[in-house]
Amino acid sequence: MTSFFEITEDTFQQEVLSSVEPVLLEFGAPWCVPCRNLEPILTQLSSGVWAGKVRLLKVNVDECPGLVNRFSVMTVPTLILFVSGQPVERLTGLQTTAKITQKLDPYITSPASRA
Repeated sequence: MTSFFEITEDTFQQEVLSSVEPVLLEFGAPWCVPCRNLEPILTQLSSGVWAGKVRLLKVNVDECPGLVNRFSVMTVPTLILFVSGQPVERLTGLQTTAKITQKLDPYITSPASRA
C-alpha cells in the first residue's frame, strides 16, 4: 500500500495544476516493476524529510494517454515535479534516493515552493 493518490485526465487540473503545494507526479503502470520499486522510496521521502511539503500523485499511463502525450512521457517510471502548477523538474527511470533528493530537494524544501 502506498500513499500515492491516483489521478485521471479529468482530475489533473484540480489535483496538480491548482495545487498550492508542490506535486510529485509519477507516470507509471501496474505492470512496471521499476515503478513498483520506486514507490516505496518516494513514500519514505514523503513521510520523512518531505513530510507536509509535497503531494505524491500518480498517473496510470495505460489509462491516461492524453497526459502521457501532453508531457511527452516516453518511459516509465517518469517523475515530474510541479510547483505552482508548472513542471519544474523531471526524472526518468528507477532512481536512487540520493539522486531524487539531489534533483528535487531545492524545489520541495525551499520556502518559495510553499508560498
